[in-house]
Amino acid sequence: MSQSLIIVESPAKARTLQKYLGKNFTVKASVGHIIDLPVKTLGVDIANDFAPQYVTIRGKGKIISDLKSAAEKADKIYLAPDPDREGEAIAHHIAEFLQSTRKPIQRVLFHELTKKAILAAIEQASEVNQQRFEAQQTRRILDRLVGYQISPLLWDKVRRGLSAGRVQSVAVRMVCEREQAIEAFVSEEYWSIHTTLEGKTPPPFVAQLDQAYGKKIDLKKNKIGTDAEAQAIVAAVRNASFLVESLEKKKKKRNPSPPFITSTMQMDANRKLRFSAKKTMTLAQKLYEGIELGADGPTGLITYMRTDSTRISNEAVEEARGYITEAFGEQFLPAKPNIFKTSKSAQDAHEAIRPTDVRNTPERLAPFLEKDMLALYSLIWKRFLACQMAPAEYDQTTITLVAAKDFFFKTVGSIMRFQGFMALYEEAVDEGASDGAEGDNATLPDLKKGDTISLLSIEPKQHFTQPPPRYTEATLVKALEENGVGRPSTYAAILSTIQEKEYALLAQRKFMPTDLGKLVNELLVAHFPDILDIEFTASMEEKLDEVEAGNTQWLKVLRDFYGPFSKTLDAAKEEMKSVKKMAIPTELPCPLCAGTMVIKWGKNGDFLACEKYPECKHTQDFTRNDEGKIVPVEREQPAESGELCEKCGKPMVFKNGRYGKFLACSGYPACKNIRATTTGVPCPEEGCTGELIQKISKRGKVFYSCNRYPKCTFALWDKPVSEPCPQCGSTYLLERETKKSGLQLHCPNKECGYTKKISEEE
Repeated sequence: MSQSLIIVESPAKARTLQKYLGKNFTVKASVGHIIDLPVKTLGVDIANDFAPQYVTIRGKGKIISDLKSAAEKADKIYLAPDPDREGEAIAHHIAEFLQSTRKPIQRVLFHELTKKAILAAIEQASEVNQQRFEAQQTRRILDRLVGYQISPLLWDKVRRGLSAGRVQSVAVRMVCEREQAIEAFVSEEYWSIHTTLEGKTPPPFVAQLDQAYGKKIDLKKNKIGTDAEAQAIVAAVRNASFLVESLEKKKKKRNPSPPFITSTMQMDANRKLRFSAKKTMTLAQKLYEGIELGADGPTGLITYMRTDSTRISNEAVEEARGYITEAFGEQFLPAKPNIFKTSKSAQDAHEAIRPTDVRNTPERLAPFLEKDMLALYSLIWKRFLACQMAPAEYDQTTITLVAAKDFFFKTVGSIMRFQGFMALYEEAVDEGASDGAEGDNATLPDLKKGDTISLLSIEPKQHFTQPPPRYTEATLVKALEENGVGRPSTYAAILSTIQEKEYALLAQRKFMPTDLGKLVNELLVAHFPDILDIEFTASMEEKLDEVEAGNTQWLKVLRDFYGPFSKTLDAAKEEMKSVKKMAIPTELPCPLCAGTMVIKWGKNGDFLACEKYPECKHTQDFTRNDEGKIVPVEREQPAESGELCEKCGKPMVFKNGRYGKFLACSGYPACKNIRATTTGVPCPEEGCTGELIQKISKRGKVFYSCNRYPKCTFALWDKPVSEPCPQCGSTYLLERETKKSGLQLHCPNKECGYTKKISEEE
């Protein structure tokens, strides 16, 4: 019987597939990409038609060998990385490595990991999509050309470690420009006038002034701007009769939202669950690849989570309609399935995000999913079912009343007649935004046109116009999507990167640009206006789509881009100002002199320094509060060690450095004497006169070694303690902590086996 090899990206996905496919298939995982552009060099031969210079990713050599070995034993090879551009690139690169086996190689796209879908996908296997691969490679080269040529410029002009990105820098610009709009915003006063009224029958109701002197009240053209204006209107209507001018009743419907695509899933998870985009995608990836469901084994619970299409398969629609009828009743089922339009820019390669089986209810899966994963699955499950349910129905009543001829008041009330999809799910809204439902739930009395209404009270209320809100993760994803910046697969990475690079921070769940972010954005906008232009970035995304569709050549896209870009880059190298010596003034006084603190940039980021440097050398770290104001970080006084400096006689103090804790003279900078942290344990190496000291490895792990290194290479991972072993006489013991046994001392002599538990008091 023939043996087939399937290669996927992740081990979790491999386990799920193996469960369904059985012994005739071997499933291996590449664990992501196997080759990529080099880390330390540009890796693109610009002079040779932008030829990418791929290298094997560190640690992937063994995986490649394993895949080749498995391929040699197989009769047929199926490449099944994720069904998107990135997955296509992985498949293309694996295919190149396995060509030497001369085995038939085909591409498989798994949009969901159920047995039926898996077998159907294998039946529909095709060739690796060259155009989709070229679209991915073009994006990768574009990003490398921008990032690896602008970033060194920022290192030279600002500080090392900074980065620029073709898409991330546009996101930073959006955050910075929103902050500029907030700072430039001038708040204006305005007033609203509310009345409490009562008809012949209860209940009383509230109506708000809608028109005055023949003009509609609004903030743009005809607002009530002062207390005096508001009081004049109050005086004019306080003793006037209120008459029902018009009464309009309408039956309204509210339709369900489309099923999730990547962006809307990230938005709703952020609004409802407070999940970051990165966390949402990590959880969704696990739900897609498969979760252990007891005796059922690993099962894929949702369809592929990187999609911009709202399309749903006919089979999934029918499954949902059947469940809705059973669980909610026929009145909740529309006569025909709900169909949602997909945006013109959507690639439509995948379905919307939905559960692979609607009968896997959140309640059924609760024992198998951890809390956050269950919360996200519940959101996806409810949104999908709701999208195929009947609309909500309500009666809306709008009443207009007139007083003193010139003043019209309005009230709107609604009564829910049928919940429809809202019995299961309602889309969340952004903070401060309307949910889109017309009217409110006020209960209105039974009135008719011409009725006289009694005024119970009238109250003017003062307000102030508000600046545009800062972006949340949800609204920034929405803005990126609306502006065509990035694609579903990139949103989470963009939001994470701008925070990791310290260009923006989240304060009270809202993005604020840092001083560094503002500075870098200012430099990039000034010198790379096209790269930082939203429309230009969106047009590049469209060109990548054209490459995938086969409507344009990938080399043409790169040539058209790089010609103007290289000229801009050369000009920026000459014209961009260096800000390494630049200082941003603050209002904070220097605690050591009469100077004022300024913000400067160093190799470890921004910090506060006295403006009178070098006369005053005081520096200080700082943070920002939720309002963006600078908060100096008070330095802790270093703890004294009880030892004196052998060079100047001043106390030695404990300090922390890049290699861990060490002793330093308190007389620094006059005296620069330092010592490593000692353990008090002599080096146990025979004939050595050294002492064991604490050190930090290159990977940040604490270890202990002889202070006579490199003459003596003795080293330990466990902390040595100057206490003899009572059983074998070893001159020292080792301290170790485990989850099972807690903190213990044990003898370094394995033949001895002595251990002693350390109490909390000790």
